[in-house]
Amino acid sequence: MKKTPLDDLRAAVKERDRELVRLLNERAKLSVEIGRVKAGRNRPVYDPAQEAEVYARLDALNEGPLTGPALRDVFREILSQSRALQTPMTVAYLGPEASFSHLAALSHFGRQARYVPAATIAEVFDAAEKEKNVWGVVPVENSTEGAVKRTLDRLMTTPLTIRAERFLKITLCLLAQRSGRRGIRRIYSHPQALAQCQGWLDRNFPRAERLEVASTAAAVRKALAEKDAAAVGGPMAVEAYGLSVVASGIEDSPWNTTRFFVIGRGESDPTARDKTSILFGTPHVPGTLLRALETLAREGVNMTRIESYPLRDRMWEYLFFVDFLGHRRDEKVRRCLAEMASKTTLIKILGSYPQGEEA
Repeated sequence: MKKTPLDDLRAAVKERDRELVRLLNERAKLSVEIGRVKAGRNRPVYDPAQEAEVYARLDALNEGPLTGPALRDVFREILSQSRALQTPMTVAYLGPEASFSHLAALSHFGRQARYVPAATIAEVFDAAEKEKNVWGVVPVENSTEGAVKRTLDRLMTTPLTIRAERFLKITLCLLAQRSGRRGIRRIYSHPQALAQCQGWLDRNFPRAERLEVASTAAAVRKALAEKDAAAVGGPMAVEAYGLSVVASGIEDSPWNTTRFFVIGRGESDPTARDKTSILFGTPHVPGTLLRALETLAREGVNMTRIESYPLRDRMWEYLFFVDFLGHRRDEKVRRCLAEMASKTTLIKILGSYPQGEEA
């Protein structure tokens, strides 16, 4: 039979596949050698700064037609497998399975890590603090609902540092045992998820009771057990638990995004595209906050976030969480931190880490 142009193209694809397999295995062998060197120097397998540089290099090399995000998705799994070949790593996240924290962890570390769900944010911190090769993924703020207070609570006292950040576009669904809307009397979800679709729920289920649980995945489990209940959760829960989608895209804001921190031991190296997070307190007198922050403006350091935090045992006194661009080892950032230390009652550097790609 005469070959067609399609046959020729498929033959060319087979040849490229053969070459890709060979190159991927060569890369894997190099990764194993890198793991041996790291072990000899007592360095961790996961290096956020190095991996950020890999992605930046890929963006510079990419000439299409693959988009940058598509190419990063492919290499995320390559890097995940490379880490697994070196030393198995464990990631704790706010669970159970199919929660948004689980999805954020998967989208950052890939599928070759060992994932351990935790019932609370505090338990994520506990797991990463107790075990050497355990990393944590915790939500820190949502674009519509603001800071996650339980994460801020633990950042104040943990010996861990912020090693990376991840942004996740949040798409919410109403899930139940059946696809129809009739008979739904209770709706479960995490408090932030309920708040993020409050307008939609007011319009469509004004009489249904809304009940808060520890996570969106925990809400799904409630809906599995109760015929007249539904859950607000993510599309990943449909595949994991087998519920029906009553409605999708129910979030009130199309820009609904949650930011997550990757927490762990040690410190990330500079990448030239970094962010630093700090916590500080000021004396309870007029002008002290301005004096603490004015050094950032003078040095040309861009502050990207500030969050006040009330002290539990001192009425009307606050701590401040601040993010700004740059790494703690950068000279102008070092000058800022030194000056701020002299103008505050306390200051804690929570971490310098590669900037995440916004969703």
